[in-house]
Amino acid sequence: MTFEYLYRAWKSRRVTQAVAAKLLGVSDRTFRRYVRRFESSGPEGLIDKRVLRRSPRRAPLDEVADVVNAYNKQHEGWNVKQFYSWYRDTGGRRSYNWVRLQLQDAGAVKRLPRRGVHRTRFDRAPLPGLRLHQDSSRHDWLDGRRCDLVVTLDDATGEHYSMSLWERAGTRSSFVGVRDVLERKGFFCSLYTDRASHYRYKGKSSAAEKKETGNRTQTERAMMQLGVRLIATRSSQVRARCQRVFRTHMDRLPAELAAQGITEINAANRYLEEVYLPAYNEAFQQVAQTEGSAFEPCTNPEQLDDILCEHHWRVVRRDNRVRFKSLLLRLPTDRPACRMANTRVRVRHHLDGTVSVSNGIRRLARYDAGGHLIG
Repeated sequence: MTFEYLYRAWKSRRVTQAVAAKLLGVSDRTFRRYVRRFESSGPEGLIDKRVLRRSPRRAPLDEVADVVNAYNKQHEGWNVKQFYSWYRDTGGRRSYNWVRLQLQDAGAVKRLPRRGVHRTRFDRAPLPGLRLHQDSSRHDWLDGRRCDLVVTLDDATGEHYSMSLWERAGTRSSFVGVRDVLERKGFFCSLYTDRASHYRYKGKSSAAEKKETGNRTQTERAMMQLGVRLIATRSSQVRARCQRVFRTHMDRLPAELAAQGITEINAANRYLEEVYLPAYNEAFQQVAQTEGSAFEPCTNPEQLDDILCEHHWRVVRRDNRVRFKSLLLRLPTDRPACRMANTRVRVRHHLDGTVSVSNGIRRLARYDAGGHLIG
């Protein structure tokens, strides 16, 4: 239905302005504006002259082409937020929405369906250091190579204190993450984890039986020595924040490592420590609800070496040697305190790969990864 037909109907009082505007799909005020323009300039007055001229604020075609080409040639596979961070760092001045629309119009990135608005609520801790999360995710982080990314983060701010890639997550990766936090920030109150076997003992013994028999994992024993509460939970509310964090890393980290040509775990861990981790914290870290910190400084970092390691009990053989895995550790016979045949000793497998043998608080000897005496 044309405006001219409705205009004549309105002039002959067959319809009101409200009805005519509704039939055109505009407001009453817009219909009256059309009437004034039609009566003054005729049908040409109804033409929207804005369509005929280019906005002076519109980006030049060369600038649009540069942005799209930069994405296709250097950053293919990156999500828009990740690419926009690079765009701003290199001097770009356009908005995030502008960059997103140009990439979508060019077909460089897909238009994603709108996500649901419902999320299970899990309030953040009010202070940093009250509640830390440690979790791992197995994914193709490196080009065609599956490995585990282990992350230790603060629930209050989302700040990542430790990130590292491992062939397989386990006790050692957990201890490395905890030690990074202790050395950088200090002692914290609680650590939330999943129920993996290196966090929680899988046996069916009760808490009382576990206390009597000592059936604890290495992580449980270490957290008990440090005075940190270890909370292994099945709650989807608790794990939801870590799951969203890992989705962000899956969108960003593999693309960045591929762009840098990194295919080895050691090189990837250096990149995480020097580049990715600071940039991620700067972009995603939030402000805590309450001022202050629950961290307590670590006054004796040397004690961490004996706590954050694997502890095993062994009995010294008659030839004054101790068997540990594939190693046969000979205690030095020139030390009177080391003649300990048939004595129960503690063997510690440290994070640097070395092994030490102790009797009570006294260290008897220390060996390198090959079982050679070094101290």
